[in-house]
Amino acid sequence: MIYAANLKNYFPACFPLRHIVAGFFLALLLSVSFYAQTNLSYPDENTLVVEDAKDMEIYSFGKTVIVKKEAKGVLVFGGDIIVEGRVEGDVATIGGTIYQREGAFIGGGVITFGGAYKHDAPEPLRNAGKETIVFAGYENELRGMMQDPTQIFAPQFSWSFLAQRLLSVLFWFVLSLGLTTIAPGAISRAVARFQLSTLKIIGFGGLALIVSTFGVVTALKFLPDYAGAIIGLMTFLVLVMSYVFGRVSLQVSAGKWLQKLFVPEKRHSESLAIMLGALFFTILLSLPYVWPLTVFFLWVASLGLVLTARSTPGWQKI
Repeated sequence: MIYAANLKNYFPACFPLRHIVAGFFLALLLSVSFYAQTNLSYPDENTLVVEDAKDMEIYSFGKTVIVKKEAKGVLVFGGDIIVEGRVEGDVATIGGTIYQREGAFIGGGVITFGGAYKHDAPEPLRNAGKETIVFAGYENELRGMMQDPTQIFAPQFSWSFLAQRLLSVLFWFVLSLGLTTIAPGAISRAVARFQLSTLKIIGFGGLALIVSTFGVVTALKFLPDYAGAIIGLMTFLVLVMSYVFGRVSLQVSAGKWLQKLFVPEKRHSESLAIMLGALFFTILLSLPYVWPLTVFFLWVASLGLVLTARSTPGWQKI
């Protein structure tokens, strides 16, 4: 307060100190805006041109980024990257292709999912030892999802989409039929547990999913790299196997329920119940905005069924 009072003696009463401070911040904002405008430009709605921005990390959604002079790093979702100048860090895109023109330099890694890495020079200018990761499949699909993320929750119907779902029904029918043949007792007990204690199984599964997620994140952060990677891989394998066992059990349970509702009793069969269950969950997993909830339910219920698969049913007392 003493410092502020002394400052007021240096300025006229008609020009308060708060106006000076406000003017300073306004000038700062204008300078930042001017800096951004002079180093980034938009020739059209689908293109971002980067001039001299050596201290800037460039992030873009659905646009082609052209680095004319310099940038610190570039990450693009649903667009291409064209490096004509110099990028000191990593260059990465999902649903796009990375182009490195002759004479251009990329100091970090080159990563592209759903695209390619193309360079004009036979030996592009790169720092030694930096990684190049290219996954060239599903470029159009990934580009469309990155440009319009709502497609993830509301997939568009097409003949290929229908064919994939029919193959999914066939796959899960064959897998369920094989698993129920190999381990009929385990599947029947899982179906009975789920029908008798649905909420408890979902609660156990939800808790297990939360604990495993935080456990893997903690291991990757605090343990050595190899230990964290091993724990993460083991957890992933357990989750996958739990999902397979749980989904087969839930398909049998849902199939028997549907069979009881719509099929005459004299036509009941285990194979028909498995087919109805596989068709039921495939339809749920194909519905817009419903499939994420279905996936979450399958994961949680599957973990719960695996955790409660014990000879001594002490968990039922909880």
